[in-house]
Amino acid sequence: MGGGNGAGIWQGRLRVSMLAAASRGSARLDERVKLMLASVGGHLKDLVQLAPRLPGGSDEELWVTFDTPQSRSLLTDRQVVYVRDTPSRDARSIALNAFAASRLLRKHRVDCVVSTGAGVALSFIPLARMLGAECHYIECSARCDGPSVTGRLLERVPQVRLYTQHQCWTNGPWRYGGSVFEGFIPAPPRRVRRKQRIVVTLGTNPYGFRRLLERLVEIVPEDADVLWQTGSTDTWGLDIDARPSLPATELDRALSRADLVIAHSGCGSALCALESGIKPILVPRRSRFGEHVDDHQRELANALSARKLAFAREVEDLTEDELVAAMGSRVACAEDAPPFELA
Repeated sequence: MGGGNGAGIWQGRLRVSMLAAASRGSARLDERVKLMLASVGGHLKDLVQLAPRLPGGSDEELWVTFDTPQSRSLLTDRQVVYVRDTPSRDARSIALNAFAASRLLRKHRVDCVVSTGAGVALSFIPLARMLGAECHYIECSARCDGPSVTGRLLERVPQVRLYTQHQCWTNGPWRYGGSVFEGFIPAPPRRVRRKQRIVVTLGTNPYGFRRLLERLVEIVPEDADVLWQTGSTDTWGLDIDARPSLPATELDRALSRADLVIAHSGCGSALCALESGIKPILVPRRSRFGEHVDDHQRELANALSARKLAFAREVEDLTEDELVAAMGSRVACAEDAPPFELA
């Protein structure tokens, strides 16, 4: 659920949906479950990264997300329930998923819900609270300066525990529990191959980012081997081998061999690069060009730059010299990442 104003618009509709779903009954089995809930993209990457650092307390985990190549790759060995995709600010999908939530919560004894958003959290968390489950909402790591619309709506649900991954906005009901980025530290650069390998990734964002592709076509070294993962961006007329999407395993393999990663400043793409040991160039989408609903990607790029885990650059500032200078830049996994503290 993206940022912006208008959180109150959804509240009445969602309350009706929750009450209707709850009225279908609440008989559950004895199986105790921790529900792990996230949309695809950066939200799911956040939760997968944080899961080993979360405290226990349930007999098993049950993951709820959307059915995509990314989710199937990330959750191969986990118990998963796939629900309806929930686009940003889509009240109808949220309401329909509330009925799926009712069925699932009746089938399992869910004693804890942990979610990193986005809109799908609105389908499950209010109903789970009505049925007595402990609910934790961790705002996506992309939200560096305040909560999303989903987060602001969940502030109104009694006894939902709310967490930020950035210490600069621990206020009101929001407390700092930790960050996915605590799992990474800067590392020495490595030698660049004679034939440079570059990965350009625009993630799964539904908005286009043609400005970045047009700039990169002009400045990427001619002899470089480039993988172009372009998402929903229109690539007509660009002289590139565009791949709108590819399995997470294939992308991870390309990242592990890359000398340079250039990505939109989405938390999922940033985490993919960091997990592969790459210090990426992160380029934020801008709302004034219709590339996102707001400018939170700029805040994420700056936050990772401050941690020395990324280079933050605007489209117009990119040059071939910038790309060459960033070649071989590395990060490493931190061996002592602290636990994420749930209150």
